[in-house]
Amino acid sequence: MVQERLLVPVSESSTLRDTVQHVAATVADADSGYIQFVFVHPPTDSVEEMRSERFEYADEVLSKAKAWAREDTEDIRDRVTIETAHIGTEEYLFDPADVAEAIRRTTRDNNIDRVVLDPEYDPAIGVPMLRPLKEELQAKGVTVREAPSPKETRRVPFVGGTTPARIGVLFAVSFVFYQVLGGSFYWFDIVTGAISGIIVAVGLSRVSLGRDPSLQSPIRLLRAIPYGIYLLWEIFKSNIRVAAVILDPRLPIEPRVLEYRPAVRGALPTTTLANSITLTPGTLTVRVTGRKLVIHTLVPWARDGIRDGGLERAVRFVFYGRKSADIGTPEERNDVSMVERDGSESKSEGDQS
Repeated sequence: MVQERLLVPVSESSTLRDTVQHVAATVADADSGYIQFVFVHPPTDSVEEMRSERFEYADEVLSKAKAWAREDTEDIRDRVTIETAHIGTEEYLFDPADVAEAIRRTTRDNNIDRVVLDPEYDPAIGVPMLRPLKEELQAKGVTVREAPSPKETRRVPFVGGTTPARIGVLFAVSFVFYQVLGGSFYWFDIVTGAISGIIVAVGLSRVSLGRDPSLQSPIRLLRAIPYGIYLLWEIFKSNIRVAAVILDPRLPIEPRVLEYRPAVRGALPTTTLANSITLTPGTLTVRVTGRKLVIHTLVPWARDGIRDGGLERAVRFVFYGRKSADIGTPEERNDVSMVERDGSESKSEGDQS
C-alpha cells in the first residue's frame, strides 16, 4: 500500500484553504496517508503567551486546517491519519535556518516523505520567508514542494520602491556622516564623500526608508538633539547608581522583570524607546511584541524610572511634539506591571516582597 506522509506548516493566509485541499487531494490519490499540520511559534512568544494568546491562535489555525483536511478526505477517512503539532515552543527560532532545522527534525521523527508549503506561509519570523525557508529545507535534504494556488499570491517584497526624495536624503546623511568621520573638509574628502554617498543612496534607498521623508523629518531631527542630551544624562546617572550598587555590598540587587505598554506607536518610536531603555544601565529590553516591552530591571530605582515614564515622554516629544509629552506616567495608566516567576503579573513592588 502506497502511503503519502506529508507535513504542512500553517499560518493564517488567503491560500491556506487551497493548500489543504491540495494536500488532501494528494493523499486521496495515494488512497491512504498521513498529514501533519504544524504551527511554528515565533521567538516573541513568552511562556505565558504560549499558554494563552499565541497557543489559542495556533490551535485555532491548526483546528481549521485539520477540519478542512478531514472534510476533503471523507471518502478515505479510515485510511487517513491527520495530526497537528506545535514547533518552537521550547527553543528560540531566529531565522529561516532555525525554522528549517526544527521542521527537519519533525519530518525525521515522524517519517515524513515531503513538506508542502503554503504559497503565503509566514511564521512571522522574517520576511520574505517562503523562499529562504524552501531553500533552507532543500539544503538540509528535506523534500519540499510549494502547493499550487489558483489565487494570486500576496508576498511581501524584500525591497520596496525608491524615489528621488529617499535617494537625496540618504545621500545627504551619508555625505555628512563621511565628513564627520573624516574630520576635515578638503576637496579629496568632498569628492570621495560624494562618491560614497551616491553608492549608499543608490544601493540602499530601496531597503533603508519605508516611505518618503516629510516635513516632519527635519523637525524630528532637531527634537532629537535635546533628546540625545537627556538620554546621555540618564545614562550617566544610571552608570553612577549601578556602579554604587556593584561596589557597595550593602546596597541590594533585586532583579525583576516588567511588562510595559508604552504610549508610543510605530516601529521607529518603539525601537527608539526600547533601545534607549537598554542603553540605560540597570534596565534591559529583552523582548518587544507589538507595543509591549518586556524589560529586565536590576534594582528598584530602575523600575521606578520605567514607572515614571521619563524616556517615554522624551520619545513622544521627538516623534509627536511637545504637547504629546504631557501625558500621565505608565503607572498612572496601569501600563506597567511586574512579572511573577510563574508568568503572572502583579502591579506593585510590594507584591514581590
